[in-house]
Amino acid sequence: MSGDERPAGALDGLVVLDLTQMLAGPYASMMLADQGARVIKIEPPGGDLTRRNGPHLDGALRLEQRGYGAYFGSINRNKESVELDLKRPAGREALLRLARQADVLVENYRVGVMDRLGLGYETLAAANPRLVYATLRGFGDPRSGASPYADWPAYDPVAQAMGGIMGITGARRGGPPTKIGPGVGDIVPAMFLAYGIAAACWRAQRTGQGQFVDVAMVDAVLAVCERLVFQYGVTGNAPGPEGNGHPLLCPFGLFPAADGYVSLGVPNDRFWALLVARMQRPELQHDPRFASNDARVAHREEVDELVSAWTRRFTKQELARELGGEIPFGPVFDARDIFADPHFRVRDMLVEVEQPGAARPLTVAGTPVRMSATPGAVRRRAPMVGEHTERTLADFGFTATEIAALRP
Repeated sequence: MSGDERPAGALDGLVVLDLTQMLAGPYASMMLADQGARVIKIEPPGGDLTRRNGPHLDGALRLEQRGYGAYFGSINRNKESVELDLKRPAGREALLRLARQADVLVENYRVGVMDRLGLGYETLAAANPRLVYATLRGFGDPRSGASPYADWPAYDPVAQAMGGIMGITGARRGGPPTKIGPGVGDIVPAMFLAYGIAAACWRAQRTGQGQFVDVAMVDAVLAVCERLVFQYGVTGNAPGPEGNGHPLLCPFGLFPAADGYVSLGVPNDRFWALLVARMQRPELQHDPRFASNDARVAHREEVDELVSAWTRRFTKQELARELGGEIPFGPVFDARDIFADPHFRVRDMLVEVEQPGAARPLTVAGTPVRMSATPGAVRRRAPMVGEHTERTLADFGFTATEIAALRP
């Protein structure tokens, strides 16, 4: 179906002013846009500097041509772009005028930036009481708890480190901490922020009252590490890296195959019986060292070696035939595997969008949220710098003369 023929998303009609940059903030507003919200990205003169980040398809327009690289294209799809200079009084007044008609404003500047511009929460809430004003910062906004680190800049590795997830991740038990590959220090907070915005909008719809929504990156990462919290709270022992296993279940983790690795999970004795039957070692089910999960955890090294000795005899594909559908199992995929596997195509998780200037499209990750009546989707590419300035401002009641006066 064409973009116009697709059913409207569940957030159709929601108007979001997006003053975010880098990864975390734009990912949150992207989630709203994927579900049908009208997300208007407010960019400074010349555009968001992350537009220059690669990689770039051959021929793709660069920032100096008002284009963007794959980084920007991935997380700013489905959005409009309006170019405003918030350092000028006219730009600030224009944003205030937009905010009076919007449902949501989301920003991830450092603490105090919007206040110094005269566009802080209290000012905008007075102009539009139903506005949901959402922020995402490394250590949160002082309005909802003044962290001693409130003024510290924070990026993904900082959030991973201080939020606890890095300290329980590592290649071997008791080894050094390890950064998680994708930017979970950005993306997890973004997900919580999108959730908080949706919750606040539901209340605003019923009461006419907006509110301040604040997510700290480190708080969001800690929330994902909920096991760390209750384990320490109960035992007083600080969990550390667990390697590729699980501290409470066995066997549970990564195991070698002849051509890579597979993930295998045995959360209970029923699955253990199925596994040892596949291994043609049924006697292991009744061996007192392995008969229960607690016993297997106590003899973890022996269990892991028994299972590894069996799995490394087979390729990932052969193990999939042996275990797939019977036991919690999955081969460890790299990008080549993901692009070749039918699951991700049939689920629309690999989406091709136009890349201005390039001869071929850019492939971006789709939305994993599926709704039967209002399906989310990647409907259109990320915008060029200021691509929608005139049309969007006109929709908000700006005259041609007023629009011209705002041009950088």
